[in-house]
Amino acid sequence: MRDLRVNPIEPRQPEPRKTAPEMIEPDWPAPARVRAYSTTRDGGVGTGVYASLNLGDHVGDAPELVARNRAILREHLQLPSEPFWLRQVHGCTLAGEDSAILSDARTLGGCEADGAVTSDPGVVCVVMTADCLPVLMCDDRGTRVAAVHAGWRGLASGILERAIAAMGVSSGRIQSEPMASERILVWLGPVIGPDAFEVGPEVRDRFLEADPESIDAFRASRDGRFLADLAGLARRRLARLGVTGVYGGGYCTHSNPRRFFSYRRDGVTGRMASLIWLDGNGDGDAATGGGHHA
Repeated sequence: MRDLRVNPIEPRQPEPRKTAPEMIEPDWPAPARVRAYSTTRDGGVGTGVYASLNLGDHVGDAPELVARNRAILREHLQLPSEPFWLRQVHGCTLAGEDSAILSDARTLGGCEADGAVTSDPGVVCVVMTADCLPVLMCDDRGTRVAAVHAGWRGLASGILERAIAAMGVSSGRIQSEPMASERILVWLGPVIGPDAFEVGPEVRDRFLEADPESIDAFRASRDGRFLADLAGLARRRLARLGVTGVYGGGYCTHSNPRRFFSYRRDGVTGRMASLIWLDGNGDGDAATGGGHHA
């Protein structure tokens, strides 16, 4: 008699459910040709502490996974070029400022800087953060954009002042007169909130030396330390420069582990990206990334 038994069929494992990356789209009155987004930690291929859309290639994550996440970002936002990734050092150097802004900014990718500014359509300026403040800028005519990484050291060293000056440089190709500060629009991205960012007295003293009234951005904490409002400090500095069109700053990275990476909270963790570029068409018809407004 033949043996009619058959080997059991292994159940087919379902494919992992792929989700589109969650994007935050600034809610600001920028011209239509200005495209700007901030990523969250959702929608990538990373695992563990890097789950899942880690875009930082310097934090210990597998390089192939970071590369895949960057490809996901490019595809989802239909980016016009590879983002202008920087080696951030908590300083106040900007890539693309002064004479370099008149050249091909793409050649500056990978340089050591904490911000980038360009007037070239299709050049994607980007900064990575996981508690520090990402700052996106444009002018009200959509001729120039900038992305800035502003931790407390950068803020205290003048990164925003340098960025505003770079936004207002007269190039002759864009305008004949320097740009008025009232024409600059600024969006503050996800940042560690004022209830979580504890600093020592030396940090507070550094800011008070330049602006005694910035004491309002600090609250006494424990053991002689203080809670600092990083977004509030940025707003003060921008106000002193005459920049009144400031938006965002409402997302706290530290208090939302499902949505954001946070270095202060987790130590080893991934990085989000905040990106801005000028659409070459100038008509605002490029595909949107389906982001939430903030």
